[in-house]
Amino acid sequence: MKKQIYILLGALFIIIVALWYFLGGEESSSETISTKVKFGEFKITVTTTGELEAKNSEKIYGPDGLRNVRIWQVKIEDIVADGTVVDSGDFVASLDRTELANRMKDQEMDVEKYETQLTKTRLDTTLELRNLRDELINLGYGLEEKKIQLEQSKYEPPATIRQVEIELERAERNYNQAIKNYQLKLQKNNANMQEVLAQLAKARRKYDEMAKVLEKFTVYAPQAGMVIYKRNWDGQKKGIGSQISPWDNVVATLPDLTNMMSKTYVNEIDISKVRTGQSVSVGIDAFPEKEFTGEVTSVANIGEQLPNTNVKVFEVMIEVNEFDSVMRPAMTTKNIILTDLIDSVVFIPIECLHSQDSISFVVKGNRKIQVVVGKSNENEIIVRAGLEEGEEIYLVPPEGYKDFEVKRLKPEIMEVFKEEKRLVLEAKRKSDSLRMEQKNNGNGKMPKGLKGGKMMKRGGKK
Repeated sequence: MKKQIYILLGALFIIIVALWYFLGGEESSSETISTKVKFGEFKITVTTTGELEAKNSEKIYGPDGLRNVRIWQVKIEDIVADGTVVDSGDFVASLDRTELANRMKDQEMDVEKYETQLTKTRLDTTLELRNLRDELINLGYGLEEKKIQLEQSKYEPPATIRQVEIELERAERNYNQAIKNYQLKLQKNNANMQEVLAQLAKARRKYDEMAKVLEKFTVYAPQAGMVIYKRNWDGQKKGIGSQISPWDNVVATLPDLTNMMSKTYVNEIDISKVRTGQSVSVGIDAFPEKEFTGEVTSVANIGEQLPNTNVKVFEVMIEVNEFDSVMRPAMTTKNIILTDLIDSVVFIPIECLHSQDSISFVVKGNRKIQVVVGKSNENEIIVRAGLEEGEEIYLVPPEGYKDFEVKRLKPEIMEVFKEEKRLVLEAKRKSDSLRMEQKNNGNGKMPKGLKGGKMMKRGGKK
């Protein structure tokens, strides 16, 4: 057994040595990749991801009288699926009626209470005025009796006649007072009736208003189109269970799909390159075979921070020029914004460019060639000096290229670019200074050259 184990171990060792010799024993060779310097049109682009939305859309509103009936929030009880195509008058959504229905029951009880109060007031008024009218009739009869007594007493002694006259005057005064009291009671009862009628009318009007609002709790499409859920401030869609309020009672939207926009965000590093009017190539992730053109229509002046990120971005709106039935709101788009187009320049892949001791160079043959570079895009960079069209340079240089000799540009060429850089910096400094001066003038400070409200000319002459 021991002999067999030794034989197996020996065979295994020989196999391992053979594998190492044939597979891993050879020295690795360094591979190089070369490319040619290109000449022609150079495009500088900014690529972003966006989302389609309609430029114009018809809003589907819920009830417009919620505030009048003191309903501050209403829940969406049911709504058609997002993206449903509807015709004018088709059902879109229904809202929770519970709170308003309870308020209507309370209001109905108020109406019944005022109706009962009106009936009671009418009966009381009728009874009271009838009693007053009966009293007036009786007083009238008493007045007639006193007049008859006065006629019959003309042959009586003067004292008796005077007593009858006094009773007649008292009867007339009571009768006249009763008439005035009746008129006042009539006015008072009319006022009470008007008050009860006004309360009843107000209660009925409020109930009818609630009924009209309740009818609008079933929402229908104002026109034909595709129903798209409205988004809240946090980007969440308003679906079943979402709330609407009197200040924002939009249930959904009907976008105009013939005119679409791509809403995108550009990083603060690239936003200085983006301006309105620039052309854009727009692609849709769901249909990669389709390509559209667009134009930047607006660039935000203030940056914002997207949720769950630390990156500052600026909102950019891109209008899509073409119409296609495949385009739908919320589709993801790939936007390639053409920020600059430079004609007739020399350019190379960015990977070809190296730097050492603040010198930019490329590797050609067995030498390092110093170059002056310009603007770049995501993959390539412009070479302003040092290379010509068609020259072959290394994309992946050979090992030990760092020890190659550097072929420097002529000093006079470098001086030209240094002077150009200096002029650019000077122009930028003047522009910044002018901007600050204009800002200070806008804050009420006196501009330079003004004294006592008059412009001072050169030499101190006014």
